Amino acid sequence: MAGNPIVDLFRVKDLRDRIFFTIFILIIFRLGTILPIPGININALKIYFLSQQTGAGVGITDYLDFFAGGAFKRFSVFMLGIMPYISMSIIMQLFTVVFPKMKKVSEEEGGRKKIHRWTRYGTVAVCLVQSFAITQYADRIPDAITMERLPFILIAMLTVTTGTMFLMWMGEQITQRGVGNGISLIIFAGIVARIPNALYLMLNQIQSRELNPVFVIVVFILFIVVVGLVVYEQQGQRKIPVHYAKRVIGRKVYGAQNTYIPFKINPSGVIPVIFASSILIFPLQIAQNLGSKIVWLSKFASWLRPTGVPYIILYALLIIFFAYFYTQVTLNPVEISKNIRENGGSIPGIRSEKMEEYLSRILNRIILPGSLFLAFIAIIPTLVQVWFNFPRSLALLMGGTSLLIMVGVDLDTMSQIEGHLRMHHHDGLVRKGKIRSRNL
Repeated sequence: MAGNPIVDLFRVKDLRDRIFFTIFILIIFRLGTILPIPGININALKIYFLSQQTGAGVGITDYLDFFAGGAFKRFSVFMLGIMPYISMSIIMQLFTVVFPKMKKVSEEEGGRKKIHRWTRYGTVAVCLVQSFAITQYADRIPDAITMERLPFILIAMLTVTTGTMFLMWMGEQITQRGVGNGISLIIFAGIVARIPNALYLMLNQIQSRELNPVFVIVVFILFIVVVGLVVYEQQGQRKIPVHYAKRVIGRKVYGAQNTYIPFKINPSGVIPVIFASSILIFPLQIAQNLGSKIVWLSKFASWLRPTGVPYIILYALLIIFFAYFYTQVTLNPVEISKNIRENGGSIPGIRSEKMEEYLSRILNRIILPGSLFLAFIAIIPTLVQVWFNFPRSLALLMGGTSLLIMVGVDLDTMSQIEGHLRMHHHDGLVRKGKIRSRNL
């Protein structure tokens, strides 16, 4: 059935309901980012952050605020965002690889649910630690706390922890009843919602001649180039041919089939970027919030500032590591080879016992340039924008990290919508070819 793809989105009742449900949940998320926790003086926060715009630690605060969707500086109920859950998910996945007992538990019947439950418990613990550090940070801001200190600490820890757990629940609801990956869409919505204000600040700086218009044009061209590179990299793949011999099942004889395994250049999508950012945010937040009382933490926060060389190097190395790690978790050559053999398949020119070695070699050759390319995209635009003295808020939004997340999540969501439309015999969103679904 041919027609306008946008109209078709709302013709299919199931897809229409899913889209409206997703929008509804994201609106609740945005409302939560402006709802302050009890006992906080909003005016005092505004005055403090305006006065500290040129301070040494502002870069860290802006970075934390960026991943919280603007909720951190407002001290809202969602000020920790979804990052504590992502951090704990990384830890649990590392445990299942490092510790054989954990891996055995995950492979048992109902093991996934058990691991997920442990991840939830761990997320609560991480939230309690981070929320306590936030209360210490609030104590440094003049007139920010409007109640007794001990009740404020308890209420703030409870409110912020509950906010993150509620965000987890909303993300799961989007995944099950909406369109796209819920956790990724929440991060995506927080980034996109900050673009209008960042553009407004940029225009003000151009009018006041604080920012060179030529630099703005150069950065916007860079922005377009990086978006194109991200799309190209996310869609690239290598096809491994697989041949299946004739099989007899019951009274039926199935003929030989030729197919392929699609190994993507970047099989893990935006996951390495989100994981690397999450891992670096946790120590940054603790160091920033407790730095005023502990000298070495203050020095650590200054050393690991987001625009510093140590942070950039660590960020690149973590992206490369998680690209390898997540690919090994989701695309295990041993499991793939086992499935091919069990179904009577073979890879042309490769002996059956050498299949795991061949697939591992191919994956390693693909992942290395793919992960280096991912790290390059994540770092280079941010460096260039910092050199051009771009506004920090816009530099974060137009940097490689935010672009990778926005483009990656957008492609994933579009691929799901594409699947729903084609399932109901409608044209997809893209007429010339199909958006390839990725693993997220």
